Amino acid sequence: TGVIRTALHNMDREAREHYSVVIQAKDMAGQVGGLSGSTTVNITLTDVNDNPPRFPQKHYQLYVPESAQVGSAVGKIKANDADTGSNADMKYTIINGDGSGVFSISTDKETREGILSLKKPLNYEKKKSYTLNIEGANTHLDFRFSHLGPFKDVTMLKVIVGDVDEPPLFTMPSYVMEVYENAKIGTPVGTVTAHDPDAANSLVRYFIDHNTEEDRYFTIDASTGTIKTAKIFDREETPWYNITVAASEIDNPELVSHVPVGVRILDVNDNPPELARDYDVVVCENTKPGQVIQTITATDKDNSANGARFHFSLDEGLSLNPNFTLRNNEDNTASILTRRRRYSRTTQDIYYLPVLISDGGVPPLSSSSTLTIRVCACERDGRVRTCHAEAFLSSAGLSTGALIAILLCIVILLAIVVLFITLRRSKKEPLIISEEDVRENVVTYDDEGGGEEDTEAFDITALRNPSAAEELKYRRDVRPEVKPLSRHHPSSSLDSIDVQEFIKQRLAEADLDPSVPPYDSLQTYAYEGHRSEAGSISSLDSATTHSDQDYNYLGDWGPEFKKLAELYGEIEPERTT
Repeated sequence: TGVIRTALHNMDREAREHYSVVIQAKDMAGQVGGLSGSTTVNITLTDVNDNPPRFPQKHYQLYVPESAQVGSAVGKIKANDADTGSNADMKYTIINGDGSGVFSISTDKETREGILSLKKPLNYEKKKSYTLNIEGANTHLDFRFSHLGPFKDVTMLKVIVGDVDEPPLFTMPSYVMEVYENAKIGTPVGTVTAHDPDAANSLVRYFIDHNTEEDRYFTIDASTGTIKTAKIFDREETPWYNITVAASEIDNPELVSHVPVGVRILDVNDNPPELARDYDVVVCENTKPGQVIQTITATDKDNSANGARFHFSLDEGLSLNPNFTLRNNEDNTASILTRRRRYSRTTQDIYYLPVLISDGGVPPLSSSSTLTIRVCACERDGRVRTCHAEAFLSSAGLSTGALIAILLCIVILLAIVVLFITLRRSKKEPLIISEEDVRENVVTYDDEGGGEEDTEAFDITALRNPSAAEELKYRRDVRPEVKPLSRHHPSSSLDSIDVQEFIKQRLAEADLDPSVPPYDSLQTYAYEGHRSEAGSISSLDSATTHSDQDYNYLGDWGPEFKKLAELYGEIEPERTT
């Protein structure tokens, strides 16, 4: 069958792990003349846990500075194991020594090393070295090889603590101090203390980091560490202050340590009591004497040790109040009571009651407050129906609906008056004042004139005589804001004025007159001047006068004047048949 078996006893994988065996197979039972074949078989020995771990040295030494942080790794140690895989896994422990409470050790599964860490802070001035006994043991044991000895090993580690220049050390991790709120500036609050932990024992300097507003309320003596007040306190505003005090060595200012300091502000009785709120006190008209209408309480900004007990009373300096009284309930409350049977809103609807409140602090403080009491109409069960607002309406005998109706009528009447005034102001008057206005403003007529023979459309005399247009006519569509310029001139100057100069004067008056319309207007002056000796060539009188002039000579001027000769001469027009 070709079974391969070991030929040696106690084969050791750590001495030789791999073997090669050549196997030959023959037929014919190995007789001469038979055929054969061969192959190579590679054999690998598997590992068993038959080798215990061993430290290379029996004594180790490690240097650790005293400034090492707690929880940090300070060193490594490793035990060797000839096995592989899980057979080489091990665990490290500190079995004894004076440093077992200061250091701890753990196992790195990747490298199979022991990691030494710091459990507590080191102090060179207190202890300069530690001794540790460290054990390394396999975690997977094979009991078939237990006779080979214990599968663990022990070594000794000596830790040397290195001296480091450390910052000052405060005697306490934190401080709490107290001061009264009425303390004057410069009052001592407390003292902090720090010292140099090194052998040199250098002097320490104190200071406050003024990083916040609270730090500015205190100062500190740089040499003694005494904290003093720098401002006036108000416990009701800030009852507690948190500051930070720093200390550094004079020889090495860069080494600084800090400590928190809390300052509690103690209360003094410096605030008088006052009413807890603004009370709306109501008394019914049908109330009875001795009836409680309101219970009042007070508050005090000071704490309970300075004014938790309140006493209420009426001002003794005033005369006896005939309407109301006050009863102190001895439980920091007081009751307001009526002293007579009925109250009337029409007679007096508001009463004022001064109340004196004092506390039980040392020294006691007091304050005076005034309660406003309103008289109201109430139902039989005590529910308030209405107060002074309805009292006036009822006395006048008018209901709310009647008042609303009256106001509505007044508003309507005022609206009618305003509308009437607006319509009257917006009413326009006729454009032209009289028929004698000779200014040719923009007025449209749909009838046509009769041409040159029409003598009824215009007053020829007025057109020829400019004095007829001297009277100023106003348009009523524009209301002038200033008085118009006067246009009256002596008649003698009008008779002798030149036509061109006359038109220039009228044009200047129209430009400067603020009473004329703001738009363009057309003004016509048909004055042609006085009659000359040669007579007028106007054809306006051709319809009423006869001329003795002979126009027959026009026929001799040629064909250009033929039509003119026919109109004024005796030549008969040619007719085509």
